[in-house]
Amino acid sequence: MQLVHTIVETRDTIAAARSRGLSVGFVPTMGALHAGHVSLVEAARARDGFVVVSIFVNPTQFGPQEDLAQYPRTLEADVERCEAAGVDLILAPSVQEMYPEGFATTVHVAGVMEGLEGEFRPGHFDGVATVVAKLLGIVQPDRAYSGLKDYQQLAVVRRLAVDLNLPVEVVGCPTLREPDGLALSSRNRYLSAEERAQAPALYRALQAGAEALRGGGSGQEAAARAKESLASAPRFRVQYLETVDPETLAPHPQAGLPAVLVAAAHLGETRLIDNLIVE
Repeated sequence: MQLVHTIVETRDTIAAARSRGLSVGFVPTMGALHAGHVSLVEAARARDGFVVVSIFVNPTQFGPQEDLAQYPRTLEADVERCEAAGVDLILAPSVQEMYPEGFATTVHVAGVMEGLEGEFRPGHFDGVATVVAKLLGIVQPDRAYSGLKDYQQLAVVRRLAVDLNLPVEVVGCPTLREPDGLALSSRNRYLSAEERAQAPALYRALQAGAEALRGGGSGQEAAARAKESLASAPRFRVQYLETVDPETLAPHPQAGLPAVLVAAAHLGETRLIDNLIVE
């Protein structure tokens, strides 16, 4: 396995792999890797001959009051985890490498980025879309793998790839969860013991909403059922909990499937997001 820090090294190494007839699978991350990230690597390993992981805490997707400075940076442990998972190449660039002096381009994906996270984290998806466009241009993978936990982000990346005619298949992989249902996230480490005990209530709320949908209820009724369930965990402060269309992410107030229940809420100082696809 190789660890590189520059775009030139990355391209040279990938070119050598392609010269051996290997397809390239790519897993973009911000590090602080956990079993969910490993599952993405395993998905890439199963389909591609050469697996690339990027580790880059992207400053342009953090708002001024968000946790950029506190976001966990665990490169040494991440490298060990990648090596154990069979990664071939890690790209861990500096901010200067990704955004050199004079950098002046922003990628904006209209529509799918404008509600939900886009409402509560203005500018976030412009940062995501810009760094993903750069990383896809650097790595030029055959397939890029992302988790379904970040459902809206996955929709943004898929739209970006289609609209910019990028020759990459964007693969969504299932959300990995703790035994009690909490979705794996690098930010879970922020939770106190008491908060961690309450955290699974978010997934239980989504399950309650999904049950309403499967029973013929409307999307509006499902969201209300989920909010009622989450009210039993009073430490949660909900930002949004809605039923949306799986493709457009527009509100899905009526009955009918498929649909996606999406949620974001603060538990103490930690912001958790989750979703449940109902088919």
